[in-house]
Amino acid sequence: MLDYTDLAARIRSLCEGETDTVALMATVACEVHHADARFDWTGFYRVVAPELLKIGPYQGGHGCLVIPFSRGVCGAAARTGKVQLVPDVDAFPGHIACASSTRSELVLPVWNGAGRLLGVFDIDSDQPDAFTETDATALSAILAEVFAQAD
Repeated sequence: MLDYTDLAARIRSLCEGETDTVALMATVACEVHHADARFDWTGFYRVVAPELLKIGPYQGGHGCLVIPFSRGVCGAAARTGKVQLVPDVDAFPGHIACASSTRSELVLPVWNGAGRLLGVFDIDSDQPDAFTETDATALSAILAEVFAQAD
């Protein structure tokens, strides 16, 4: 089981004093990706225009370059502002298969301290039903802390 207390402390230490959104995203993506073997692709999609996400810092194989809010799991997280915990991506209506190996997905909205949606944090797994509510809660807390001071 992933030790989220240790992961949060490590990320906190690395990100201390940083406000640049892309630098923070790159650091979080790297640390989270290497923290657990379940995490096959780990990265951010940034809000770049109304209702539009574009790929940001990530770890793993290539990702989709652009995702409208109206499509896929990432779009649903951005559109609704709610965590998307998807145990079987094939059962998710409108799922975008950026990688054919993806079986389950966890996508969390990312807000700055002023309440502006910066993007979404997407974690894919090649294992079915790889994510839990514990993952969602712990990662949401890490994201809230890290991006509170982001530009």
